[in-house]
Amino acid sequence: MSDTLTHFDARGQAHMVDVSAKSETRRIARAEGRIVMQPATLKRILTGDNRKGDVIGIARIAAIQGAKRTADLIPLCHPVPLTRVSADFTAEGEDTVRCTVTAETVGRTGVEMEALTAVQVGLLTIYDMCKAVDKGMTMEGIRLLEKEGGKSGHWKAEC
Repeated sequence: MSDTLTHFDARGQAHMVDVSAKSETRRIARAEGRIVMQPATLKRILTGDNRKGDVIGIARIAAIQGAKRTADLIPLCHPVPLTRVSADFTAEGEDTVRCTVTAETVGRTGVEMEALTAVQVGLLTIYDMCKAVDKGMTMEGIRLLEKEGGKSGHWKAEC
């Protein structure tokens, strides 16, 4: 692990990292997060009883769009040509939805930011679609689970 922050130059000024010398490799990142809500809210989501429509279906599309727009949102993030993004939403218990995103590319830089952004946008979409009935929802546990590819190789979070 490097002990330097790569987004700052020798004078301490922010800059976009030069990745031109890096090899193009297949890069994969998986991230997750959860949104916790009232049990009645989750029940509405699962039964399709939400006036705004298919909450999970819309959140899946939003997560994919979030991954695609990451470089527009994170100032020093490189635009990455994504080759695949999948977003899975699963109910946990009576009050939680977990979002897991996998992002892939063949390129010179990783897709960790794309996976993390996608998770957050997917969860925010659930919040937006359900806030009329549950303003107290909380998002938590957003984290990188695993990354593969590039010079640093394979990394996996400790459970």
